[in-house]
Amino acid sequence: MAKPFQRATDVLTEKLGTPAALVASFVVVLVWAVSGPSFGFSDTWQLIINTSTTVVTFWMVFVIQASQNRDTHAIHAKLDALINATPDADDNLKRVEQHSVDEIEERRC
Repeated sequence: MAKPFQRATDVLTEKLGTPAALVASFVVVLVWAVSGPSFGFSDTWQLIINTSTTVVTFWMVFVIQASQNRDTHAIHAKLDALINATPDADDNLKRVEQHSVDEIEERRC
C-alpha cells in the first residue's frame, strides 16, 4: 500500500505544483463564475465550488504532508551521514529531533 501511495503523492506534487496547474485552477473558477447567471446564482451553483474546493484542499493536505515527511526523512538521513563522516561530531545529535524543543535549544549553545 505504501508504494502506490508514494507514487501517487510523487505524481500529484510534481504535477500540481506547476504554473499549468495554477492556470487550470483559475480557468475552473472562471468557468464556474461565468456560469453563475445561467444557473441564477443558485445555492446549488455555489455548493458546487464550495464542495469541490473543500474536497481538493482536504486531499492536498495529505499529499503535502506525505511529501514533507519524505523530504524530512531524507534530510535527516543525509545529516546523519555527515555526522558519521565527521570525526569530532556529537553522535547524540543524530536523533535530536526526538527531543523536546527545550532540550534541542539547550544543545544549540
